[in-house]
This record gives sequence, structure tokens and C-alpha cells, in this order.
Amino acid sequence: MPDPAELAVAEAVGSHLIRLVRLVERVQAQPHGPDAIERATYLLLVHLVKDGPQRAGALADAVHSDPSTISRQVGHLVKLGYVERTADPDDGRASRLAATEEGRRVLETNRARRTASIAQLLASWSPADRTALAELLGRFVTDFEEYKSRGAHA
Repeated sequence: MPDPAELAVAEAVGSHLIRLVRLVERVQAQPHGPDAIERATYLLLVHLVKDGPQRAGALADAVHSDPSTISRQVGHLVKLGYVERTADPDDGRASRLAATEEGRRVLETNRARRTASIAQLLASWSPADRTALAELLGRFVTDFEEYKSRGAHA
């Protein structure tokens, strides 16, 4: 059992994370600018660009979503011209999803916009603080992923 000081820190981290998630959801509920896309669309494109063409089931696993949700989102991406379906070379009855050049362009536009916003937000921080945040946040997310992959509940 963690001691009271560890629990107090965990409570503070949890509270800050809830605030952050709510703020991010609020901001992302209203995409801004040309080519602005919703978070779910962005996440699917990230995986299709990073990991290459894949079946919808693999994409659902990658984003921790269920296949029916992914199917609707992919249908929307196909209509927008950001994703294309091709026959799976290993199984002609199945299809693989791939980001189109337009999908890659829109992803990069949104990534650049996000990066610039974060850089502006952190501009008043010292370089050491910015670096520490990136390192600690990366460590936290990696540990969280491993924790969740073991079936633990946070």
C-alpha cells in the first residue's frame, strides 16, 4: 500500500490529468483553420502514416477502439479522400486501409499547427523545464501504456 505522501502526489497528478483532458477535449471539439480535423481522425491518420497500410481490425487495436467505431470513422475519412481501401494481398476478401497523399498532407498541416501551439504555450518556460516536461511526460505515457497492457485499471 502506498504511503500517504505517494497517494497525495498520485491524487494531484490525477486531478491535473483530468483538467488537461477536459481542456484538450474542449479545444478539439471546435477544430480551427483550414484542414482542421477532429482528434479521432487525426489519430487514425497518425497510425496509418506511421505504421503503413493495415486492416481495420489492426487499426482498431492500435487506437484502442472497437471495430464498429473505426468502420464509421474510416468511412468518413474515405469520403474526405484522406484514406483509401485496397485489396489485402494476403486475403482478397479483406481490405487494407492506407493514408492518401491528401491524408498525409492534412495530417502534417495539423501536426505543424499543434506543434506551433505547444511551442507558443511553452515559450516562457526555461529550456530545461521544457526538456524535463517532454522527458517526464514521455516516461509517464510509456509507463501508463505498459500498465494498461497488463490489464490494470487506472
